[in-house]
Amino acid sequence: MNRFRELLRKHWGYEAFRPLQEEIIRSVYEGNDTLGLMPTGGGKSITFQVPALAMKGCCLVITPLIALMKDQVDRLRQVGLSATCLHVGLSREVMEQRLAQCVAGQVKFLYVSPERLHSPLFNAYLANLSICLIVVDEAHCLSQWGYDFRPAYLRIAEIRPLFPEVPLLALTATATPRVIKDIQDKLAFRRQRVFQQSFVRPNLCYRVQQTDNKRQALLRLLRQTTGSAIVYTRNRLRTEEVARRLQAEGLPADYFHAGLPWAEKAHKQTEWTKADNRIMVATNAFGLGIDKPNVRWVVHLDAPGSLEEYFQETGRAGRDGEVAYAIALYSPIDKARLERELISRFPPKPFIRSVYAYLGDYLELPMGEGEDRTFDFSFNHFCLKYTLAPTRTYYALKLLMRSGYLDFEEGHVPPQEIPISLRRQHRREVPLSICFNGPRLSEKQIVIPKDIYEKRRKRLTEQAEAVIRYMEEPNACRSQLLLSYFGESLTHRCGKCDHCCPTQAEMTEAEFEAIRAALLIAVKGAPRFVCDLVDSLPFDQEKSLEAIRFLVNEDPHFLLEYGFLSYRR
Repeated sequence: MNRFRELLRKHWGYEAFRPLQEEIIRSVYEGNDTLGLMPTGGGKSITFQVPALAMKGCCLVITPLIALMKDQVDRLRQVGLSATCLHVGLSREVMEQRLAQCVAGQVKFLYVSPERLHSPLFNAYLANLSICLIVVDEAHCLSQWGYDFRPAYLRIAEIRPLFPEVPLLALTATATPRVIKDIQDKLAFRRQRVFQQSFVRPNLCYRVQQTDNKRQALLRLLRQTTGSAIVYTRNRLRTEEVARRLQAEGLPADYFHAGLPWAEKAHKQTEWTKADNRIMVATNAFGLGIDKPNVRWVVHLDAPGSLEEYFQETGRAGRDGEVAYAIALYSPIDKARLERELISRFPPKPFIRSVYAYLGDYLELPMGEGEDRTFDFSFNHFCLKYTLAPTRTYYALKLLMRSGYLDFEEGHVPPQEIPISLRRQHRREVPLSICFNGPRLSEKQIVIPKDIYEKRRKRLTEQAEAVIRYMEEPNACRSQLLLSYFGESLTHRCGKCDHCCPTQAEMTEAEFEAIRAALLIAVKGAPRFVCDLVDSLPFDQEKSLEAIRFLVNEDPHFLLEYGFLSYRR
């Protein structure tokens, strides 16, 4: 471990490993197949980058996220380490050049998407690569019980016979007990070896606020709090609309989604990371690879599609160990929207086959040709030319990808995102790169498997129902609910969530501001006993108590000691 600590200090500047990192590193270096479950921000990349540096050969990292791929390659190069990546956005010539460098021993870390892993081009070079470690990131994607099943992950184990002595490290932030077993089975683990960090986040306060006016509730929340915040939505257009509204109210807000140009995304991320009180309104494309420890608030303006997504996204708050808040704004509309999304994500199979046929015509690709070829592709123009509904077309392409016929990405495109509306044609569009994984087939030859369509629709429905139960739960501790979902128990209530520390009364923003102003006048001179103070205020007592609870928790100037409320600058 001294050698590993030297590498950590030399390349990353850290003096010690985080919890669980040492155990995983030792296991991998000793040649064991290993599964590491570490929460978002737990330092998963260090668990393979450090041991790989102590081994001879190239570390093969399989990950589905192009944005994360590029981010990690850039970071490795910044600390003087050789790294490269292969993904659908690259030309064949560039991929061949990079693979040749790997064969020549000039690359230490090779990142590849699971779809590229099984392409004829990659297979032509694979046997000549000197691999020291195989890493499967976002390993939950290989389980049909996971929240983002990717069929290409199921074929990863096929390369293991080529490297029988090479250990495999699977990594994920969230997995239920069923998914944990599935990961090890599908990756052909030689024996079970799991290192799991507790899902307990003792510094994180989970709260669900039932509201019929989310924008007003969000505005009130952000006005009354300090510190960096992420506001998650499930629609690209909405990120900009919400950010503009917050800016109009004088709040330092920006927006982020996968459809922005790469340089603009990098600039927005850098500016937000440097600021201490900046608000980022984003889809779940934001947060991958971000190492910002002092995020105080993660707010879900829309209910997520699964508790796995929710737990990962809320995990971006409070990485510094200080108190942070995960707030979900929920209304009955969320339930109806989740149900509509499920319908949209599974268009009729005849429509999916017709999209495949139109795509071949659009790219002027003859029958039987196109294997492993990459094309630039304008989604909006394609939909206009063939009069296709954008949302159904987008998910048809995703289902064709999951079925193995093609591959496409535009940075990282979250599966639940709705594509840019045709009503906004004047807006910028980042071109897609589309790659055919085999020769073009006839429309009748396209088969969408049950695992990809019927079974997956059933699983997504169950996951959405779990989200709804969590949001609508009237009494149970939020932390206990989440931990139970992931197969972990918490024997005591957290004491921090909205059910453990409830606020009963609802009030308007104007009422809250009036109560706050009255409290400032009442306690600026000297501390006041809360019971007497509430009796003296000309407001509903429950609302006054709620305002006091909120101010004590969120405003560092208000202090509650021995039943006395005071105000200190």
